[in-house]
Amino acid sequence: MATHEESLRRLALHDERCIESVLAVRLETDQASGLDPKTHALVRLGALVALGAGAVSYHWAVGAALAAGATNDDIVGTLVAVAPISGLARVVAAAPEVALSIGYDIDAAFEALDTDPRR
Repeated sequence: MATHEESLRRLALHDERCIESVLAVRLETDQASGLDPKTHALVRLGALVALGAGAVSYHWAVGAALAAGATNDDIVGTLVAVAPISGLARVVAAAPEVALSIGYDIDAAFEALDTDPRR
């Protein structure tokens, strides 16, 4: 049995085995939803944005969506689709972490714009 410190670390890292064993939550339920795996993963991402999830959860959800065949445009489209329902502040807060998950560093892009001599 894991110590409480190890369990907390594993939960913070979104360790699927830990979540399933400690919390008795099955993460792979796309068959039960009746949705195709890509749609299922994108809906989960949208729900995480609506809840204001942590960075690790966004990385997990984006990874699952990409593995299920979602494109970067699908990921961004999900953010746009949930904005009117979840609130723009949630989407703005999620955008940097979601961007990192698809390989785009928004902070570095802003820094590059700040040093652009053409401005």
